[in-house]
Amino acid sequence: MKEHYCLQAALVCLGVLCHSQAFTTERRSHLRPSFHGHHEKGKEGQVLQRSKRGWVWNQFFVIEEYTGPDPVLVGRLHSDIDSGDGNIKYILSGEGAGTIFVIDDKSGNIHATKTLDREERAQYTLMAQAVDRDTNRPLEPPSEFIVKVQDINDNPPEFLHETYHANVPERSNVGTSVIQVTASDADDPTYGNSAKLVYSILEGQPYFSVEAQTGIIRTALPNMDREAKEEYHVVIQAKDMGGHMGGLSGTTKVTITLTDVNDNPPKFPQSVYQMSVSEAAVPGEEVGRVKAKDPDIGENGLVTYNIVDGDGMELFEITTDYETQEGVVKLKKPVDFETKRAYSLKVEAANVHIDPKFISNGPFKDTVTVKIAVEDADEPPMFLAPSYIHEVQENAAAGTVVGRVHAKDPDAANSPIRYSIDRHTDLDRFFTINPEDGFIKTTKPLDREETAWLNISVFAAEIHNRHQEAKVPVAIRVLDVNDNAPKFAAPYEGFICESDQTKPLSNQPIVTISADDKDDTANGPRFIFSLPPEIIHNPNFTVRDNRDSTAGVYARRGGFSRQKQDLYLLPIVISDGGIPPMSSTNTLTIKVCGCDVHGALLSCNAEAYILNAGLSTGALIAILACIVILLVIVVLFVTLRRQKKEPLIVFEEEDVRENIITYDDEGGGEEDTEAFDIATLQNPDGINGFIPRKDIKPEYQYMPRPGLRPAPNSVDVDDFINTRIQEADNDPTAPPYDSIQIYGYEGRGSVAGSLSSLESATTDSDLDYDYLQNWGPRFKKLADLYGSKDTFDDDS
Repeated sequence: MKEHYCLQAALVCLGVLCHSQAFTTERRSHLRPSFHGHHEKGKEGQVLQRSKRGWVWNQFFVIEEYTGPDPVLVGRLHSDIDSGDGNIKYILSGEGAGTIFVIDDKSGNIHATKTLDREERAQYTLMAQAVDRDTNRPLEPPSEFIVKVQDINDNPPEFLHETYHANVPERSNVGTSVIQVTASDADDPTYGNSAKLVYSILEGQPYFSVEAQTGIIRTALPNMDREAKEEYHVVIQAKDMGGHMGGLSGTTKVTITLTDVNDNPPKFPQSVYQMSVSEAAVPGEEVGRVKAKDPDIGENGLVTYNIVDGDGMELFEITTDYETQEGVVKLKKPVDFETKRAYSLKVEAANVHIDPKFISNGPFKDTVTVKIAVEDADEPPMFLAPSYIHEVQENAAAGTVVGRVHAKDPDAANSPIRYSIDRHTDLDRFFTINPEDGFIKTTKPLDREETAWLNISVFAAEIHNRHQEAKVPVAIRVLDVNDNAPKFAAPYEGFICESDQTKPLSNQPIVTISADDKDDTANGPRFIFSLPPEIIHNPNFTVRDNRDSTAGVYARRGGFSRQKQDLYLLPIVISDGGIPPMSSTNTLTIKVCGCDVHGALLSCNAEAYILNAGLSTGALIAILACIVILLVIVVLFVTLRRQKKEPLIVFEEEDVRENIITYDDEGGGEEDTEAFDIATLQNPDGINGFIPRKDIKPEYQYMPRPGLRPAPNSVDVDDFINTRIQEADNDPTAPPYDSIQIYGYEGRGSVAGSLSSLESATTDSDLDYDYLQNWGPRFKKLADLYGSKDTFDDDS
């Protein structure tokens, strides 16, 4: 540090010396006589005189960062007209005048009062002028000059970034450019070596180097391996003064990462892999995994797997799991423990992307042996064929054998097999199968015209383990038998024009017909058309077979008339080519129609030929009017019918309730004065006179006969009931039914006692029911039930 300060002081002294010499030089160079003025000859002998300047100069210099005790003398201004008597005053203006730069108005000396920094401002522009001290009158025109701040080495180099990151492929050649770092120095690059930088490497050797002038970092060692070391930290220094002693310096850190190249082949960690698979495994099931290690990363480390050899190449396959970089061994086809119990595969692992630069490192692949053991499993039965096709004739009798399916147990136990039909595929139950031998038979005749093919599924299961079963499709073709006669292909209808007898017959057919047959083509076409034998000589029409399963119907004569006959029915026999042949008789309708002169149909209706005129408009209106009148009458009639007639007997709700009297409690008998008056039962017509019936509306007042009314104090119930019946029978105003009145009241203390069977059944009292014998024939049954107790006891 002490040495640094000594050097800075020496530079300041050197700068002052240079400044003094420059100022003197400048002043001397500007005080040449030519600047004061001289005469020159112009054109045509004229003499031109140059104006005289008082002073001239170019520029001043001042050293930056001067820290001396006195202000720095920048320079001195002096005018030729200054005689030294103090009448001239020097004035300074411009940038920094009065603050940074001050002038002695008498001597013209300029001093810098502050420390200057070239990095803040490199130069200042000032104006100098000499004026009269008393009047301030300018004695000379103002003159401009520049004060330059002279640089010293006071700024160290600085890099653009504190840290740098760079990548370079591994195994790059020596001298491969990695990155360029750049530093800058704030000092003046045009003065001295203060800004002349030199780069050097402080850390990172011997792997990297840096160019001293450019800052480019390059590799210094060959075959740097990323797998050995991936990241390096390098420190670069930039030093000014051309790198000489005493220069200032700055550093930066550079992190260099080696990027991967495919310089390593994949390698299996072991030479043999052991795996196993069950014979019950299905194709596509994973058997095991292998993995070759590749230290490279990214696409350089991608590995693909293949089976290159082995006796299981047809049964196994291998795929690549790119997420885990593993080879997945899968079952390609089913294996059988009873057939072969072990397989061997040779699996190869190879890089996907190979760099030609490193092909000399050897083949980028490796192989390994995979041994696979087959494990025994209880397998389901196996059919001898993957599917079966059988044939059976239609209309074959039930029990006809269609065919046979056969399966066996592939296991060593060879368990017996039981067969069955999947009824979901045979909903109509057309077939049955023998569970022991697999013979399929029909259960009913089949019709090929309904279904030509029938598809069923047959199960084969082990008897001892019904869960082990197999399924096979069976297609059954129903063979055709000629059991359908041909028929018209469409409902044909022919038309013939009425004409006279003299008109020649047309050679065109009335209609061309064809036929359809539900049977197969072998039992269908060619169709033969003919007339029945009984009308083979039909005088009106004939049929000509075209020998292509079509026929034409022709007229044998002319002179057809609608008035005589407008419709003809022609029977036609159609036979097929089956064995034995089938035939049917079809009827063709031929209408006689009116035609124009060109033979075009006009009308085929016989009535239209007879009727010359239709109904007029007036007649139609009259018919409609009659229909409307009839509708109105019907509506009025229905309306009148819906009106209800007033009933002859008025039933009021309260009257109906009075007709039915219910006594549902048991009173105190004749001694109970608060209960129902027994006089009402004895005299239902009332004490004060006759009470008319309320359930009818009598047309006249009926007076009861006194001889039929019982005595008020009579308690003879038989007489009372007879009286009521007689009154109802003799009442002309009563409806044709008996009056229903319910007497549920039963008193206490009566001589007759209680008639309740419930009470008598629940008590053990000895009651005498002999009095029931005196109540008349209506109570005889009751007297027999209760009055003969002693008699029964005696008999027993």
